[in-house]
Amino acid sequence: MKIFSPVKRVRDAWTAVFAVSLATFAVVTTEMLPVGLLTSIAGSLQTTTGSAGMMISLPALLAAIFAPFVVIASGGIDRRWILCGLVALLAVANVASALTPHLAGMLATRVLVGFCMGGIWAIAGGLASRLVSEHSVGLATSIIFGGVAAASVLGVPLGAFIGDALGWRWAFGCMAIFSAGVLAFLLAVIPPLPVASSATLRQFIIQLGNRKLLLGLLLTLLLVACHFATFTFVRPLLISVSGLDAQWMGGMLFAYGIAGIAGNFLAGITAARYTTRTLIAIAAGLMLTPLLFFTLGHSIPGGGATLLFWGVAYGGLSVSLMTWMMQAAPRAVEIAAALYVGIFNIGIALGSWAGGLIVDRLTLTDTLLLTGGLAAAALAIAIVADFTPLRRSDSRTGSSHG
Repeated sequence: MKIFSPVKRVRDAWTAVFAVSLATFAVVTTEMLPVGLLTSIAGSLQTTTGSAGMMISLPALLAAIFAPFVVIASGGIDRRWILCGLVALLAVANVASALTPHLAGMLATRVLVGFCMGGIWAIAGGLASRLVSEHSVGLATSIIFGGVAAASVLGVPLGAFIGDALGWRWAFGCMAIFSAGVLAFLLAVIPPLPVASSATLRQFIIQLGNRKLLLGLLLTLLLVACHFATFTFVRPLLISVSGLDAQWMGGMLFAYGIAGIAGNFLAGITAARYTTRTLIAIAAGLMLTPLLFFTLGHSIPGGGATLLFWGVAYGGLSVSLMTWMMQAAPRAVEIAAALYVGIFNIGIALGSWAGGLIVDRLTLTDTLLLTGGLAAAALAIAIVADFTPLRRSDSRTGSSHG
């Protein structure tokens, strides 16, 4: 008879947590991949840069719809098989993206990406409590959503680097290979995760009365939209405004990614105790970024410095917002995660869509005005929230329905 020590069980549990974080990394990297390749893809598929921006907005909008749907529809199906099935579908979507000859085909593959994104985010958000002991749930959740943060800041430079070296189709091909590897890892280390039932529509409706959760969703919408209104077009912005040569784009965006990882760790340290004030700092940073571009961004050093500052500011957003959601609904984390994923991706869709309209009808730099305005609105709301904390009854609403 085999005897498994507590040390081995703990190690296996954290290996499973790491595997789930790789799944979130894979799906968000796939989502963000076109940002660093936008100019190349638009030229190859013979479309405008603004229209190519739909590759970001479409899957994001669909993920907002699919996230609650997957949570409700998954019922008693083992979460292990749902997660693995979604990662397998993600690999297929990447292969199809690499092979498509026109924009319509690309957008069709991005529909699959939207489905995977909404499902993986929503399912992964509720797995931490099932994989590790109660006192480790917070750390495990941070690691799982750390995959989101890492993908948000590293997915773009990795895609740009591969695209510049081998072509944009190989960037999607490499993501297909990576997704297949993640699938194999998940199958090897994730234990069975059966459930008796899934969340109900009624429980979702109840959470809509949780004012702290709703305020967090509003901040999510504003901060994510403000970021992607300009960041979707960061490649043409750096080339046309800062004068950066296209061959250095991968390295510049990789530096942005490192800055974002630093921002993620800084926010992770402070968000648990000072969640609102951490979000205030992030909103202030995102509001200051357009001002830095207008004043310093007309040179390569100035544009590079601004991009690094931007990475630090945005890097901590995912972990800070998810911390807010967990505090708002500690016993309804799967529902809170699904709503958060939905609004987060609506923010991506609206931001990139609005930015695309501005790019096609006005100028690239006009997107910076929208980014600054939305960040200022989020900053004002966060400051008011810090000085007028919600009544304790709202927190009880968030914690009474699982």
